[in-house]
Amino acid sequence: MQQCLNTGALDQAEAKARAVLASGTGPLNIWHMLADAVRKQGRIEEAKVLQEMMLEHLPQNVALRFELAETLLLLGEFDRGWREYRFRYSLPHTTNLERKVQTPRWDGAPIAGKTLLIHDEQGFGDTLQFIRMVPWVKKRSQANIVLQISPELASFGRRIPGADKIIIRGELPGPFDLHCEMMSLPMAMKLQMSDLPGEIPYFRPDRARLEIWRKKLASIRGPKIALVWAGRPTHLNDANRSMDLAQLVPLAAENKDITFLSVQKGPKSDEANTPPENMKIVNLSDDIQDFEDTAAILSLADLLISVDSSPVHLAGALGRPVWTMLPFVPDWRWLMNRSDTPWYPDMRLFRQNQIGNWGDVVSEMAKAIPAFLKSRA
Repeated sequence: MQQCLNTGALDQAEAKARAVLASGTGPLNIWHMLADAVRKQGRIEEAKVLQEMMLEHLPQNVALRFELAETLLLLGEFDRGWREYRFRYSLPHTTNLERKVQTPRWDGAPIAGKTLLIHDEQGFGDTLQFIRMVPWVKKRSQANIVLQISPELASFGRRIPGADKIIIRGELPGPFDLHCEMMSLPMAMKLQMSDLPGEIPYFRPDRARLEIWRKKLASIRGPKIALVWAGRPTHLNDANRSMDLAQLVPLAAENKDITFLSVQKGPKSDEANTPPENMKIVNLSDDIQDFEDTAAILSLADLLISVDSSPVHLAGALGRPVWTMLPFVPDWRWLMNRSDTPWYPDMRLFRQNQIGNWGDVVSEMAKAIPAFLKSRA
């Protein structure tokens, strides 16, 4: 049964689990595998029912609570979803990521005259997505806000309003009264869909860096589309969200006047050095030193086409057009069955219609590019 799940034989895994559970009772691990098989097939409401049933019997099982949180958020059930999401650091593979803080977590109440430490967490994309809430927290809390952020995104943190002090992750923050993880802010603020997206853009590119890249790209005539085709290899879901550059060839086949700009980082960036035939691509990867470079490039490109990775959040925060390619069952933040997102008004979502099928996604985008470029002209 587990092997069926691991190899993607989801219907077989489901059938085997249902056979064991035909009497209506059975071991927790079989119920768990059934819920997993159902969810991966896109039957999210059905998975939710199974997860809630298991939690009725095992309310202290934090792994189940976290899985339910992701299901609730995927369904857009924010109230309970944010509350359950606080269990994200109680799992075997995440306990080492939690930063132990001795002061209470902020609950959303006004705390004028006190100091609130907001610390970023998890991936760059998470920070880029949720840092928009810092000005909202400032307005609600009336606190002195210390924002602790990774060095890679510190320059953006310094340009967003709301933080009275910026410190780099690992530095001592000084005295503070309360704290809140950046992705616990939605729980504290009771974030609703109607609160989104807030002010867009909430980032702007660095002017000096923008001029540097304007000169570098000046010789490229015609439309420019930035590409990212793979996420961070160590990401737990990377196999489902990443692809090879060769799979994007249809974008060029139907749009021969476009120059593609590779802003891909990591091991997959080398694929742009030997691009597929008839794909006009400029590999910028080696010249991109940080997110400031990427922000400048995205501000000059007509469009970013990317898998679900941090550049899509950067483009969205900049208010730049971005098309995000999503697996059949996406990460919770993209919801289900919609081509737009409440998080970023200039983002369009292209979803797999079956597990692992990127071909139809790329074909749909290739056909949509001419109309998009015409609208921008």
